[in-house]
Amino acid sequence: MTSEKIVRMKLSEQVLDRLRELIRSGELNPGDHMPSERALMERFSVGRPAVREALQALHTQGLITISHGERSRVNKLSANLVLEQSDKVAKILLDAVPANLEHLKEARRMFELGIVRAAAEKANEDDVENLRKLYEEQKSLLKDDLNVRGFIEADMAFHSGIADILCNPVITAASSAMLRWLQEYHTALLHWSQKEQITLEEHARIIDCIAANDPEGAVEEMRAHLDRSRDLFAPRQSS
Repeated sequence: MTSEKIVRMKLSEQVLDRLRELIRSGELNPGDHMPSERALMERFSVGRPAVREALQALHTQGLITISHGERSRVNKLSANLVLEQSDKVAKILLDAVPANLEHLKEARRMFELGIVRAAAEKANEDDVENLRKLYEEQKSLLKDDLNVRGFIEADMAFHSGIADILCNPVITAASSAMLRWLQEYHTALLHWSQKEQITLEEHARIIDCIAANDPEGAVEEMRAHLDRSRDLFAPRQSS
């Protein structure tokens, strides 16, 4: 017979599993206060260190919020919460393996083309009005003393606005996550000059296609927009 090593779990890991089950089962709901440390110690027959370590792990995972001087609260679970917890790991992954940046660009391109097609098929007048509002907000930033960071954030808001049309929180969260990860590698923060007007013109054409419920046109305009801006993202230079 093949030997199978049995690994003994730490007490804190066992407490963590129990607490996650309480949240999963609905015994603890979003907004609820977590039981006190003493109550958890008594319930699970463990010491304070195991309870504190488990609570800190829940906080790190985004499942609860620990505030100084107050009892911890259970957070509302969402796709966005899950992906936000991946931000730090994603940045390390992109730094450690630069080739992953190209993979992320390609994934984002495929994702955005699918999103804009569906958005063009589904968009109503309110959706188009919201996109035009986001466009005008970005356009208002086009000044001689351009705030490049603000302009790029407005660019992200525009793409997120397209994803919002689908009313699918998982798609919206995934789109926002990829945009956040790419923003770390936006070399345009250093040399964006003369690209702002081109970006706005591309956004305007995308909106027009969505307003006309023209999925093929929207895909072609988005493809050209993403291909043109692809080189603006590059690995950070080593110091």
